[in-house]
Amino acid sequence: MDITGDPQSLADNPCIGVCSTSLKGDAICRGCGRTTLEIRDWNSLSSISRKLIVLRAVDQGYRPRQVQ
Repeated sequence: MDITGDPQSLADNPCIGVCSTSLKGDAICRGCGRTTLEIRDWNSLSSISRKLIVLRAVDQGYRPRQVQ
C-alpha cells in the first residue's frame, strides 16, 4: 500500500469498507469477496495466498480495491 492507502499489490488488503460478514453475518463479504476465515486470517497468510484470494474474488465478480 502506498502513502495514500492505495493498493500497490494484489497481496494488499482488498477491503473496500463494506463488510457484510461482521454486520450481516454473510459467509462471504459483499464488498471484497473474502470468506470470514480469509478476513480473520489475512495478516497471517502468505503473499501468494492473498493474491489468489483476490484473484478468485475478482473471478467471482467482486471488485476489491485492487481493481477499482
